[in-house]
Amino acid sequence: MCKRVIVLLLLLASLINSAQPVYAQDASGPVYIVQPGDSLSSIAARFNISITDLMSANGITDPNQLDAGQQLIIPGLEGVTGTLSTEVINFGDSYRSLMRQTQVPEDLFKKLNRVVSPSEFYVGISMIVPVQAESRNNTRVSPSAGESLLEVAIKNNTSVWSLAGINGLQGSWDGLPVDTLFAPGENNGKTTTGLPSAFVSAEIRDLPLKQGGTGVIKVQTIPGVTLGGLLVDHPLKFFPDEDGTQIALQGVHALLAPGVYPLRLDATLPDGSRQSYEQFILIVSGNYPTGENLVLPPEQVPLIDPAVTEPEDKQLESITLPSTPTKYWNGEFISPAIAYADSTYFTSKYGTRRVYLGQGTDLKINWWHTGLDFGGGDGLAITAPAAGVIVFAGLLAVRGNATIIDHGWGIYSGFWHQSKFDVQVGDVVEQGQVIGKVGHTGRLTGPHLHWELWVNGIQVDPLDWLIQTYP
Repeated sequence: MCKRVIVLLLLLASLINSAQPVYAQDASGPVYIVQPGDSLSSIAARFNISITDLMSANGITDPNQLDAGQQLIIPGLEGVTGTLSTEVINFGDSYRSLMRQTQVPEDLFKKLNRVVSPSEFYVGISMIVPVQAESRNNTRVSPSAGESLLEVAIKNNTSVWSLAGINGLQGSWDGLPVDTLFAPGENNGKTTTGLPSAFVSAEIRDLPLKQGGTGVIKVQTIPGVTLGGLLVDHPLKFFPDEDGTQIALQGVHALLAPGVYPLRLDATLPDGSRQSYEQFILIVSGNYPTGENLVLPPEQVPLIDPAVTEPEDKQLESITLPSTPTKYWNGEFISPAIAYADSTYFTSKYGTRRVYLGQGTDLKINWWHTGLDFGGGDGLAITAPAAGVIVFAGLLAVRGNATIIDHGWGIYSGFWHQSKFDVQVGDVVEQGQVIGKVGHTGRLTGPHLHWELWVNGIQVDPLDWLIQTYP
């Protein structure tokens, strides 16, 4: 009789324990993969442990005994398993979804990353994420409006209690519409992030974003979804790519103060319902030079008057704001000064903070350089950096003879201060085609080529587009 009671008690205990998350902790601790540039001191500081404990746990006797790719056991993190991966948080990697995905208790996750509040968790920041060799909770679902947790559980071949336990819910009544939940099962083709179910995946390239940079937002959705959204305060415009994803390109203003800003994606489903996801994204400094002073001769002083500059700026904004659905360019952009590249140099780079001074006056205007200046004299050939359609070719007061190319998808190139036009509005141009000649028209201190690049209404650093391919 006693034996039966003991067996029953053991069975009851195992059932109780099976209802709780199980953490198969190796006695030695989780593993960190050494990255290039790491040292024992930097790793110890990152995990808030002593170098002595780190060396002891890994049998290291020489502090210089460290190689990239080496596996180190991190002591003092009981309850954390798997490989400790340092990852840049991308869109959809929410604090709550990582808790649910990794099944690491919140206090341990906070300890791992020294997080005080979920408000510190935003796109572009580096976090230590425990990566398990295998995870059974690979199915990501979002309850529809009016759909109970029981219905969600049945659809995903699991129990309501298992679903509640995995996702930290108090019970079957605790689920919210469009909340992102994880369920046991095979991966359903969606990345295991915190995104609503209309999104298969979403990725922002080149994180963290910088002042003057170009954000590349690549999204895959379930069929029939229309995408929109917002980055900082600019509406996102999505276009279909060849691989079936949708892509939005968005410039970040060079004067935007470094910090965290909202990024929101909106998905409109075929039935008219809508799912949205918003997260803060980190914008860092572009580290642009300062102290560039330009002294303008008396005849050009009126060209820094806001009464002249502001209407021209508005005109350019109206030209470069539309987003043509056709993508004319393919691959990398090339220098518009490539025809005379052996004899040219940059006289001023994008983002440089500059001061305009009126010769013989007290006039002083603080501004910044909105493009990239190439040296070179009158008459040198200006070539198209990429294919597109000419949407402007004419005289502007500040920018002189100017040509603007629409490359499609909200991307525009502008070329100022020309001496001659070789194209006209409506012309289709190919990469490398001569579109005009360098000159000294408009507001400037000497002949040169000024190239400006607009991405969805914002001037960005053209150098970025010369050293990498977009999208």
